[in-house]
Parts: sequence; structure tokens; C-alpha cells
Amino acid sequence: MSAQETLIDRATAAFAAYRDGDPAGMSDLVDLLTPMLWRLARAQGLSSDDARDSVQSAWLQLVTHSDGINDPHAVVGWLLVTVRRDAWRRSSRPSRNEVELDETAHLPTFTPGPQALAELNERQAILWEHISGLTALCQQLMSVIAYADRPDYAGLAAHLGIPVGSIGPTRGRCLGKLRTSLSNDPRWTE
Repeated sequence: MSAQETLIDRATAAFAAYRDGDPAGMSDLVDLLTPMLWRLARAQGLSSDDARDSVQSAWLQLVTHSDGINDPHAVVGWLLVTVRRDAWRRSSRPSRNEVELDETAHLPTFTPGPQALAELNERQAILWEHISGLTALCQQLMSVIAYADRPDYAGLAAHLGIPVGSIGPTRGRCLGKLRTSLSNDPRWTE
């Protein structure tokens, strides 16, 4: 990967490889984009289970309709729109009154002791509580930037409907709001 290669460049190459007959291309594409798609679905207000279903549905639709995407560069935008539409459809149906489990229990990739795990889950729950208090734009922007090592600002700006030049300042304001919110929470500063 070159220093100038963006997430969209890597996704385009993976999708082109898949369409050229390399099944590993789809696996690479899934690995690259699933975290961003999942966070998009969650930012649309879906539960963890519904977000997982929405992302899985988007991947199935891509496999089914991959020949209909003429330009491999369009695959990221196609997936984003597909997840957003599916999330809207899922969120507009009647509530099933489900009790959502705390998703923070799935975040650690190591095996801490019981006390460390409890403290980690508590801090993550506090962090997500404050993130969910931000505007939808802040939540989406921070999610994409957090999960994409080199986000494509032009694609991100088009997706969010904001000018490219405002991504940095908006991100700074969002992080500032999060920082202020966390610093005012005694549970975080202990």
C-alpha cells in the first residue's frame, strides 16, 4: 500500500479483482469496509442486531448485483447508499421492543481479568454514551474517520453532503464537543 492510497483506492482494487474472478477480492473488500458500514448503520439509529443484518444484507446485494456496478470506483458509494436505505427501512418499521445488549462487551480483542474487563466496559459505555449525544453529522464523521486509516475526503464529503474543506474543521469541533462532554463527566475523569 502506497502512502497516497486511500480506502476507496483499496476498495476499488479489491472489487475489481473480485469481478475479474478472484474471490479473495470480496473477502478483502468485506474486511476493508464492514467496520465503516456497521458504524453507518448504528449512526442511523439501528440496534446492534439490526445494524449487523443491514450490513449483511448490503453484502448479499452486492454479490447479487455486482455486474450492475459498471465503475469499480462506485462500489463504496453504492454500499453506503445501500446500508443507509436499508437502515432507514429497518428503523421506520414498528419497534419490536427488543432489549439491546451492551455492545461494548464485544470490543476488547484481549482477555483481561474480571476487574479490568468491568472497568473497560464501564469506560467504553461512558464514551459511547457521550458519542451518542453528539449530532448525527458528528457521529457519522467520527465513525468513518475512526475506522478508515486514510479516509477519502472527497468521497466522505459527498456522502455527508458537506464541502471537502469543512471536514477538518467539523471534525475538530466534534472532537472538541466530545472532549468537553467527557471532561465534565465525573465518571470519566476519575
